[in-house]
Amino acid sequence: MDGEQYAGLRLTIVGPLPPPSGGMANQCKQLVGLLQAEGVQVELVRTNAPYKPAFVGKVPVLRAFARLLPYLLALWRASGRTDVMHVLANSGWSWHLFSAPAIWIARLRGTPVVVNYRGGEAEPFFAAAPRFVHRTLASASALVVPSAFLDGVFRRFGFESRIVPNIINLERFAVARKTTGAHAPHVVVTRNLEPIYDIPTVLAAFAQVRKRLPEARLTVAGSGPELRNLETMAVNLGIAPSVTFAGRIDNENIPALYASADLMINPSTVDNMPISILEAFASGVPVVSTDVGGVPFIAENGRTALLVPARAPERMAEAMLELLLDQDKARRLAAAASDEVKQYAWPVIREKWLSVYRAAVLAGD
Repeated sequence: MDGEQYAGLRLTIVGPLPPPSGGMANQCKQLVGLLQAEGVQVELVRTNAPYKPAFVGKVPVLRAFARLLPYLLALWRASGRTDVMHVLANSGWSWHLFSAPAIWIARLRGTPVVVNYRGGEAEPFFAAAPRFVHRTLASASALVVPSAFLDGVFRRFGFESRIVPNIINLERFAVARKTTGAHAPHVVVTRNLEPIYDIPTVLAAFAQVRKRLPEARLTVAGSGPELRNLETMAVNLGIAPSVTFAGRIDNENIPALYASADLMINPSTVDNMPISILEAFASGVPVVSTDVGGVPFIAENGRTALLVPARAPERMAEAMLELLLDQDKARRLAAAASDEVKQYAWPVIREKWLSVYRAAVLAGD
């Protein structure tokens, strides 16, 4: 299979699509569209297909079977008419219900399978997993991860992986920014309202920022079970009038949010390769992030972003004020980040994926 035959490649991608919008779902949607534009014959098997009929989704036990059985049938059919199966994988029940069956069915039908593991909690999951989980992963034709962080994790478990980073469509984020200036800065967070993303630390840090910049405002773009608690916390901190909980913003509207921002905060306590940081880089927005997981592999402290420990509101507030009050430094970091993010553009990532698919097909011949 030489380079001229890539246009005839038959590829099955197994993964989720929005809604809801999320890192894996957005990457899956983007990858399918970009590969199809290259002439690749892509068939998508969704791991989150809509329930049919819709009311089934409200019945706990029934909905599991209503989604799983059609999913398994779709995998069986697709694996018999494809050159490569590309499985977007995650930890926990997602692995057991969706990723492992896709690998088993592909191998049963003699189809090369590429496991694209994307979960930030890979280390605790595989450390506690039974041996058959490790054997399932070892049976794949290739293991691909989006960061050097995950590559290191899997090497500690004895697996070799290839690194293919997340994709950023730089054209989507080429929106003219309208910053509000040092006296009334707009700070944004684009993470869901879940414990691992630690929005309380942002609220506590923002309360300190407002002591120096009382006109500052914060937008939290995300949804989740912590909303009520976070709203109460904002009231108790006296910052509620300056905080907007915008809910989940569609992926198509995210560039406009970044275009209005003076600073982006990533407060996560567990992370792999947060696409939100790369989106901020592509938008020219300065970034303050926690230094957890794979973040230091994509953001260099003091050069492309400021990194702080997790759950440290004082340190976060100091870093926020450092960039909000020193706009020259903020511009230098944003300019360096804009150059850094070019390595995640599709023309670069395209060649990496096609190389993975080619190797998988050759290994299966």
